[in-house]
Parts: sequence; structure tokens; C-alpha cells
Amino acid sequence: MEATGDEALIPHDDQFVVPPNGNVNEMLNVDHEDNMQGQMEEFLGPQADYNEEEEEKKYYRRKRLGIIKNVVAASIGAMIVYSVYMGLLQMQLILHYDTTYREVKYSNLGLQDIDQKMLMGINVTPIIGLLYTPLLIRFLGTKWMMFLASGIYALFVSTNYWERYYTLVPSAVAIGVAIVPLWASLGNYITRMAQQYYECVNYKEEHVQEQKKLPKGACHSYIIVFQSVFNIIFNLSFVFAEFPMAFVLNSVYLHENSHILAQVKDCGAKVTGLIPGFNTTVLKKLPSSMLLIQVESVLMGFAFLSMIIFLGLCGAAYRPTEEIDLRSIGWGNIFQLPFKHLRDYRLRLLCPFFIYSGFETLFAISGFTLSYGVCALGLNKLWLLIVVYGLSASVFSSLSLSLLLLPRWVCLISGAFVHGVLVVVLMAFSPEPNRLKYEAPLLVISALWGLGTALNKTGVSTLLGMLYAEEKERLDFVYTIYHWWQAIAIFIVYLWYGLPMRAKLSILLVTLLLACCCYWVMERRLAKKVPFRLPRIPRPRHKVKGYRYLEEDNSDESDSEGSEEDDREDEREEDDCDVVQNLDGEERDQDGWYQGANSPRARRRGAEGRGQDDGRVNERDGEI
Repeated sequence: MEATGDEALIPHDDQFVVPPNGNVNEMLNVDHEDNMQGQMEEFLGPQADYNEEEEEKKYYRRKRLGIIKNVVAASIGAMIVYSVYMGLLQMQLILHYDTTYREVKYSNLGLQDIDQKMLMGINVTPIIGLLYTPLLIRFLGTKWMMFLASGIYALFVSTNYWERYYTLVPSAVAIGVAIVPLWASLGNYITRMAQQYYECVNYKEEHVQEQKKLPKGACHSYIIVFQSVFNIIFNLSFVFAEFPMAFVLNSVYLHENSHILAQVKDCGAKVTGLIPGFNTTVLKKLPSSMLLIQVESVLMGFAFLSMIIFLGLCGAAYRPTEEIDLRSIGWGNIFQLPFKHLRDYRLRLLCPFFIYSGFETLFAISGFTLSYGVCALGLNKLWLLIVVYGLSASVFSSLSLSLLLLPRWVCLISGAFVHGVLVVVLMAFSPEPNRLKYEAPLLVISALWGLGTALNKTGVSTLLGMLYAEEKERLDFVYTIYHWWQAIAIFIVYLWYGLPMRAKLSILLVTLLLACCCYWVMERRLAKKVPFRLPRIPRPRHKVKGYRYLEEDNSDESDSEGSEEDDREDEREEDDCDVVQNLDGEERDQDGWYQGANSPRARRRGAEGRGQDDGRVNERDGEI
């Protein structure tokens, strides 16, 4: 029976029915997959307009700009910290010295006794800085140590809102604890930035790509430039520290010179102490409490700004793996290594210069400005003398760039010569009290002393960076020793408060001559290529539970297996194997951690490896 036109044909059950548009959908899916695969290959494949070498240049150019940003940020952060600290301390000591201020504001609180305890905490506590500074730097890291130290200075500012014994004295002790770590971290950080800049400039070199030690003298020019930039910016802290004195405690609040210096008979080289006969009432009008709170709030804001600069703008000094390696050598070794580095005759012979560096800075801002400047010109000229000193030190720090062309001894010896002449002049110079005719000579002496300070400070920091430029794992120890000796010198200056001025100048002159002689001996030894000893840096150990980063031994080995034998080997190596460095270009270990094949552990590992290989060969021979 045939179907009519309106009836649909019903297929048999066993007949295959093709869905409508089926072939078209399958072709569309295949085309879509082919199109996706082509887009993926086009995205992941090499780009026609991509220049790998050009992109690499752009990347390292950005890294170099980042390193320059780190140096400038660290310099500005340190400058702000010390501007706030010195400005607040100066204003606080002047206010507390005035008898009327003490009686009206705090009556029986004993501010002078608190100030003596506070100065003792600041000057005495750094003596023990050598014991804990490397531990703090290795534990926290260089950048975080700078941030924490700036926070301690901010804490000192905050305690001045409530001036009591239990606020001022502990915060002063905390500053004494933070001084050596802060300066050791800054010196280490600036030198590390110079090393990183060299690596970014010479990123195609094999020793840079393999993270080996830098060639001798490779980054000296960058160290010179970066240390100069740091000192140019930091020395401006002496200028900004005088803003509270110049704009707050000015002639509106200070008595006339005729009143303040009425009982002063002698100045300069004739005095004993600071200013004998200086009037105990220096304020004719007490500043309001609200004004002092406003000044302290501004200083507190800048202290927080320095913390933000250290935290947000300063990059890391070391790679994460290097940070792990630095603290994985053992805390006992970290504690001992600063003392062991004194075996190096270069550091021992530079110690007199370290001490003189602390002497001359504190003498400039206390002994000279008070016994000569304030005694002759009055308290209202104190800020001017220090501003001239700071500007001079900042501007003349750029003279250290001459080390790019001249020998490295030029900077130190030039600064020593300037200071030597000035010390002799000051021994014979005794201005009359309250005579403005001495203003010009005193300002010239202040500027020349700033010149000597600039050459001295920049020269010592640059010299240390150049001597240990290839030893990035030793920089924190070296700069710790430098600033610890400076702290010892500051403590000595604190103790000589009551000595005659000529005795102080004689100590300065003898220390300066001794420093020059020792430096000359060091340079002669280096010229003769006399070998110097450096303590061995132990290999990093990563034997931490659940942590097998860069583990060379069996990763399934427990923490206790072989630990006693490794300790005995390290002790033998520590006692018997000091690294002897020569200056004649001899081959040195380029791995940075002295992982030479001559160590007992390396020989044992090699023997075990050869034994396992021989065993496998014998097994194969037996099977054959």
C-alpha cells in the first residue's frame, strides 16, 4: 500500500536514522578544535616581532634603575632618621638644661638626672653591639634590620610626649642597642647594591650567570659611586636636624648673649669641660606645651616616613636562597665570626681609623661647636655652625668620586691632613667670650672640618667595600667591626667630658697620627702581597625537619644520621683550615661557600659514589 502525500514514511525498526544536520555539527566541532589548537600554537609559539635580546636588555635596565632607587631610598631614610633623632635630642637637652623650665614644667622630677641616664644609655649600650649585631642581621635580614632600627628611633620620639624616667631611659637604651646594627646594615646594604649593579651590567658573563664570586676589583667603581651618593645625602641630616632650633628655639625664646655668657671667662683651648660659667637660665620665655607637641608630632611623622621608605622602597639585599644560606651556617658560627675576622691584618690595622672616625664626628658637633662656637658667638648661633658643617660634609663627599681615577689612599690621607692642621690650629686658638668678630673664622673652621669628615667617612666606607667586594658573605661582619669600634670611640668621648680642651685635642691628634701610620703599614703589606687570613665560612646546612632545600646528601637520611661525624669534620676544618688570601691573582674558590673537592666530606662523598659505581659494575659483570 502506497502512502499518500500527506502521510509520513515510518522507517523499519532496524533501519538507521541519521539525526538532522549531524554531519554539519561534526564538521563544525572539528573545525573549532583545529582553530583552538592553531590559536594555542600561535600564542605559545615564537612571536615574529619578539626580540629576546632586546627584552633582556629592558629587564636588566629596569633592575639597574631599581638598584639606584634602593640606594637613594636607603640614603634618604637614614638621613630622615638621624635628622629627627639629633634635632629632637638637641632641643630636649637645651630645654632640660634651663632651670626655669625644669621647675615650672616638672618641679621635682629630676630632668637633669634623667638626661644623664639617657645619654649613658645611648653611649654605653653600643659597647656590647659586637655580640648581637651579626645575629640580628642574619636572623632578620639586612632590609628588615634597617626597618626595625628606624622603628626604635621612632619609639624614642614617641616617648617625648610623656617625659618620665620609665619612658625616656628605656627608649634611649633601645637606641643604644640599635645603633651598631643600623649602621652595619646600611654599610652592608650599599655595598651589596654595588655588587648587584655590577651583576646587572654584566649579566651575560659566565661568572654572573652561575652566581660565582666576582672577579677581583670588578665592582670597585660602583662601590665608590654608591658610597659617595649615600654620604652626600646622609650628611644633610646635620642641616635638617637644626630646623627645630632655627624655627622654634630661636631668639624669641632664648636670652641675649650678654645674659647667657655673663659668667664665662675663657673659651676654646683654655677651657676645661665644655663651657665653664655658662648660665643655667637660657630661656627668657617658655615655649607652650602645645607648640612642643606640634613639633614632636611633625618629627614623629617624619620618623614614620623613614620607616615606610625602608619598608616600601628598599629592595632586598640578598636573594631568598642567599638569605637562607647566610643564616644556615649555624648561630654559634655567626656569633664567633666577627671575632675571628680580626685575624685579618687589614681590619686590625684599620681599627685606629675606625676609632678616629667616631672621635672626630662627635667632637665636631659637641666639643668644637660648644667650647668654641657657642662660647664665642652665643647659643643662637649654634644652629648656624652645625648647618655649615653639614652642608660642607655633604658637598665635599662628592670629592670621593676622584677615587675613580686616583689611588684609594688619597681620600683618607687628604682628610687626615685637613683635620691634623685644624687640630693644631685649635690648640692655639682661644676666642674671647661673646665676640661676634670670631664668627667668620669659626664658620671657616666648621666648613673645613666638614671637608675632613666627608673625606674620612666616605674614604673608610669605600675602602672597606673595596677590600671585601668579592666576599658578600662577610660584609655584615666587616661593617659590624667598623661601627663597633666607632661606638667604642663615642663612649670614650662621653667619658672625657671633664678633660681640658688641649687634652682632648691631643688625644685626637695622637689617634689620627697612629691611624695614618697603621694605614701606611697596611698598604705596604698589600703592595708586597703579604697574605692575609680570613676565617673559613662554614657550609650552609639545611638539616631542618620537613625542609630539604638544596640538600646534597641523601634526602631520606634522618637528621641524626651522620650529624656527629659532620660536626667533627667541621670542627677540624675550622681549627686547621683558615683561608689564606693572596693578592697576586691566585685561583680562589668561585662557589662562594668554599665547597672545594679537597674537604674531607667531599672526599668521603666522592669515595662513596665511586664505591657504589664499582658495586653496580661488579653486579653487571656477575650477571654476564
